[in-house]
Amino acid sequence: MRRFPIVLLFSLALAAVCPAAPSAQAPAPTPGKTHPLTVHDLLAMDRISDSQVSPDGRWIAFNVRETDLAGNRGRTDIWLVGTDGQGLRRLTGHPAADLNGRWTPCGKWIYFLSTRSGSSQVWRIKVDGGEAEQVTRLPLDVGNLVLAEGMLAFTMEVFPGTTPGETAARLEATEKGPATGRLYERLFVRHWDAWADGRRSHLFAMPMHGGGEARDLMPGMDADTPSKPFGGPEEIAFTPGGEGLVFTARDVGREEAWSTDFDLYYVPVDGSAAPRCLTEANPAWDTTPAFSPDGKTLAYLAMSRPRYEADRFRIVLRPWPDGPARVLTEAWDRSVAAFRWSADGTKLLASAPNFGQTSLFAVDAATGKADVLVDKGTVAGFGPAGDGVVFERNDLKSPAEIYFIAPGAAEKAVTSINAAKLAAVRLGEPEQFSFKGWNNETVHGYIVKPVDFDASGKYPVAFLIHGGPQGSFGNNFHYRWNPQVYAGAGYAAVMVDFHGSTGYGQAFCDSIRGDWGGKPLEDLKKGLAAALAKYPWMDGTKVGALGASYGGYMINWIAGNWPDRFKCLVAHDGNIDERAAYFETEELWFPEWDHMGTPWDSPQNYEKHNPANFVKNWKTPMFVIHGGQDFRVVETQGLGSFNVLQRRGIPSQLLYFPDENHWVLKPANSILWHEKVLAWLDRWLKK
Repeated sequence: MRRFPIVLLFSLALAAVCPAAPSAQAPAPTPGKTHPLTVHDLLAMDRISDSQVSPDGRWIAFNVRETDLAGNRGRTDIWLVGTDGQGLRRLTGHPAADLNGRWTPCGKWIYFLSTRSGSSQVWRIKVDGGEAEQVTRLPLDVGNLVLAEGMLAFTMEVFPGTTPGETAARLEATEKGPATGRLYERLFVRHWDAWADGRRSHLFAMPMHGGGEARDLMPGMDADTPSKPFGGPEEIAFTPGGEGLVFTARDVGREEAWSTDFDLYYVPVDGSAAPRCLTEANPAWDTTPAFSPDGKTLAYLAMSRPRYEADRFRIVLRPWPDGPARVLTEAWDRSVAAFRWSADGTKLLASAPNFGQTSLFAVDAATGKADVLVDKGTVAGFGPAGDGVVFERNDLKSPAEIYFIAPGAAEKAVTSINAAKLAAVRLGEPEQFSFKGWNNETVHGYIVKPVDFDASGKYPVAFLIHGGPQGSFGNNFHYRWNPQVYAGAGYAAVMVDFHGSTGYGQAFCDSIRGDWGGKPLEDLKKGLAAALAKYPWMDGTKVGALGASYGGYMINWIAGNWPDRFKCLVAHDGNIDERAAYFETEELWFPEWDHMGTPWDSPQNYEKHNPANFVKNWKTPMFVIHGGQDFRVVETQGLGSFNVLQRRGIPSQLLYFPDENHWVLKPANSILWHEKVLAWLDRWLKK
């Protein structure tokens, strides 16, 4: 669960256990002909990310991830393109992963992380050509690279109090030793998809040209930077003169599993002093430090409520090196996802969920007034470039591409890397709609029409339910739950951003607390009814509901509390028993906030909307999916759902991935997931 994108799965065919195999890779399309988008097309799209503008504003370095379906793997390279769209070229071309490219202050080199030596190390390459050069040869993998004049900073996972060499030796000895048991005295025991072994992700600094020791700047801290499992280099920043670093960490001792008290710390790059906490006064989440161009102001994001991971992130400004912090965006009812300073320091560019979009705003650094720069689609990877702004955007009809917008001018496409692949497929047309949901409040949603839509026809419906619950099925090109895959298979896709969703104001997001099965279910009922009334070409007698994470929970809740509406259900990584789920999961702050306490202090809140209490009403055919490495919603929850279905004689299947986490990431597994889910829908909705 959580506000993370919803997820993806091995098949148990009836009573026999038989591993299923995905079909062969789809043949290349015939030139000049098109076909409805399939999962093969989805995975074949090139994925742009991490756009970084050069110091002179003329060039953009960015990642491109390609998927090798035959090899069941992805490959990432660093590309370059001018901000005017000219000069597009691949900068690195090694079969290993090259990513996290960062410009040197002079703009002549790009430093990056690569696995081409057999481990993740820092490399560099000249922008005007030549071979890449290895910079670090450290005994551990390096991550989260940031640069300053003459200095590198990065992270390595070490046992606190040991050097990287000592950590490597200890790991080798453990690997060779006969005993496999691990002794724990505190949480986390495991997190997301990994078991804890005592190592921490510490911040290191060293001279840029590799001619000195990599110094651990957190030797005494039993904490990680960046935050796990999803934090990145955006949580680390050099100070204006490069003499120190500001980073994000949660140093709370035994409370780690139920605390969201991340703080900002300052540490000198020479390690002459221990890290000093800058945000101790705030018991909630502080993160993402960024200095103004003149070096006089530190900006960062902060929440105000402890132990609530979906609280509103506000932009905070603090004079550097000392002075009182000022909350800049208190009056702006949006939660900032990411931000960058403008080139002149008068504004902060900020992305935020916004009525089914993730829009780009310009926030005045003096007043906090936010003006929309880019409204539609999902914006990421942005930054100032000369007098304009470079940004990545994807939407329901396109993967991410890079764009440029200048003041008073229309935006211009900088890249069109996926143009040929998009030209080979046919897509469904998306449309946003709204209706009166719980308490007669306005709720928004999207539909995507079936490919080759004919208004005189009747189409079965795939009703997609997002995860989180503090999440959104917005205007974005998703690589696991993309409605275009269902549209390509002949379905109308319907998605509702029920109460609890992000992008509609903090009160709307907060309303999910203590009411998981209440307001959202009412919104889903009214949203489906509104869509069927507005779009008469949808066949209301042939509707299947699908969801993952919180969406998977909701499928289990629907099975017992709305059992007569759907022809079939699909539940991926969803809780069947909220009480048991608390005792199995890892990030305890999440259920403690959303269910307003622990199961022993507030048992009624865990039972109020517990699917396990309504399994006597289950009768709808259900397809259950779960990943064996999912430590957030543990596999026993999916097995429990399948037990109920089988014991009650309800048509059902279980698709289990022993090597996937809360998401399905391997290309072959994603293909299998889509093939089996669509086959299940076809079985019940296309009779």
